[in-house]
Amino acid sequence: MDRSPDDLREVGNYVVALEHGIVRLKELPLCVRIIRELHEKLMTGVRGQQATPGRFRKIQNWIGKPGSTLATASFIPPPPDDVETCLAALEKFLHESDLPPLVTIALAHYQFEAIHPFLDGNGRVGRLLITLFLIERQILPTPLLYLSAFFEAARRDYYDGLRGVSERGEWNEWLEYFLQGVARMSEDALSRASRINSKLIEWQKKVAGDSTNAPLRVVELLAANPFITAKGAAEKLGVAFTTAQRAIERLERLGIVKQSGDAKRDRVYCAKALLDILEEPARLKSAE
Repeated sequence: MDRSPDDLREVGNYVVALEHGIVRLKELPLCVRIIRELHEKLMTGVRGQQATPGRFRKIQNWIGKPGSTLATASFIPPPPDDVETCLAALEKFLHESDLPPLVTIALAHYQFEAIHPFLDGNGRVGRLLITLFLIERQILPTPLLYLSAFFEAARRDYYDGLRGVSERGEWNEWLEYFLQGVARMSEDALSRASRINSKLIEWQKKVAGDSTNAPLRVVELLAANPFITAKGAAEKLGVAFTTAQRAIERLERLGIVKQSGDAKRDRVYCAKALLDILEEPARLKSAE
């Protein structure tokens, strides 16, 4: 599926923000300051950039169908003067909750989306907070759980769940939906990881008899990123450029990688079999 430049920029910003958050967690606990920094990284140069990246809203916003007004909105977040007080309470809850971590972040995710502290990008920040919280609590060693795909696959259930809490206090229903998402996305991640590992083992066997171990080491690099260049491989492996290039050409002859584009210099190669596994749609259904 072709992606527009705007979509690619959003994805790029998401990765930048996630990496920034992981680095910041080594210096600070998950807090309001980090939330603002995440928003700034996410919103720079993309749709919603006019919505003051990194700054909390100064006007009243609302949620509703296109064209809705404050009077016809389906949900109205707290007034702008109350945003920082609400976020301070959220930060306190994150660090003082004695509930199981998955329950804590499920409740906190609702709380953040209900506060809706920014003019735009609240959903993106809220989903990032889930991953960063689980990393901070050492439940995830790396950002392996991506709940956004579940929320998108069950988009109506997601918004109905949030609205059910706001309108009827349906916390149990929201928790059930959220935890089901964690279970399904965990199964999805495990399935992809298992298939990627099988493919890597198959490739390692193909190059195991080579006189040099460079092709084998390049296969190991593909486990982290299906795209590779000779320059990048040489730097990561600490070998000469020509050694890395010959190793990649060996993988190309075996059908493991294929050149992307037709550049004569700075060629980029892709292990499409791995990329296909990573890019396939999550096999998810909406909550029953």
